[in-house]
Amino acid sequence: ALLVAFAVAIAIGTVILTLPIASAAGSWTHPLTALFTATSAVCVTGLVVVDTATYWSPLGQLVILTLIQVGGLGFMTGSTLLLFVLVGRRTALRDRILVQSTTGIPELGGVTILVKRILLFTVVAEIIGTIVLTVAFAANGQPFERAAWWGVFHAVSAFNNAGTDVTGDFASLTGFADDAVVLTTIAVLIVLGSLGFAIVGDALGKRRWVRFALETKLVLGTTAALIVGGALAIAVFEWSNPATLGGLPAIQRPFNALFESISLRTAGFSSIDTGALREASLFVVMALMFIGGASGSTAGGIKVNTFVVLLVAIVSTARGEPSAQAFGRRIQHGLIYRALSVALLSIAFVFVTGLLLELTTPPDFPFVHVIFES
Repeated sequence: ALLVAFAVAIAIGTVILTLPIASAAGSWTHPLTALFTATSAVCVTGLVVVDTATYWSPLGQLVILTLIQVGGLGFMTGSTLLLFVLVGRRTALRDRILVQSTTGIPELGGVTILVKRILLFTVVAEIIGTIVLTVAFAANGQPFERAAWWGVFHAVSAFNNAGTDVTGDFASLTGFADDAVVLTTIAVLIVLGSLGFAIVGDALGKRRWVRFALETKLVLGTTAALIVGGALAIAVFEWSNPATLGGLPAIQRPFNALFESISLRTAGFSSIDTGALREASLFVVMALMFIGGASGSTAGGIKVNTFVVLLVAIVSTARGEPSAQAFGRRIQHGLIYRALSVALLSIAFVFVTGLLLELTTPPDFPFVHVIFES
């Protein structure tokens, strides 16, 4: 049902974006361009072949924003409900109780309550983000109507980890590298969306680290390590690059490196020129993108949960332990097998896609860029 819903959303979006009323020039859009844009929006990838701000009309931009919202909610609600239904119906009572305590559902049949809480989580985060961003954009010199639209669009795009912007000229957020309010707000929205309702709900509900579910501890700890590690790597590799961090005042470089680490891992916004990143930085970003965000979130990747399960298994094996353990809890072998399957299949898919792109792109297109896009 989820796959059908996504296909229908993409089809409807493609048809509307093809119409003259969806383009700023009032002309028909090539169906392939419309299809790619609709697919990218629903799948919240942020990839575009035409500039969102200048090519599409206000209606076209609204359609894209709606597709982003539908896609993000679909990922978060669909995957969380799937987890709830599978665990709730097909495993032991103790596992159902574990899901109940993790999601904060007062009863095992409260699927409706779960959906409402996910929607509330989404709406509250996006409304607060919209208000803060609108004020920030207005203070930055934008007319109120544009500031309000930018606030809505970027709040929704950031929370859903889409990375699509309407600042124009494919510039993303490079014009706001010195605006701490804009970058901080978008970064917070990205992190909330990439964690998902289950993790955020568990953390807010229990409030104490010792009471968090094992999954929450693993996801929060790993997410923090990835963000900090990515920021340090980008800062080291790009500090003297005049086309990226090196072109900013020294006091702004650490914060922008942190923003890049947060955004490029799961979203796609950028406060510096991504195309000018050194190859070492691209490799770091590729690793972060491949891992992505948490299960049940709006982010992509193989998921932090998958990565950390494999990491724990590797560490436990290196220590000679008979089973994988984290925070005093044993991780079932079945979970490790699933995580390994997801990781290997994803690696294979990336390389196959990379090969196809290599065969269809100009000869002078750098191979690292091909793999990056894949």
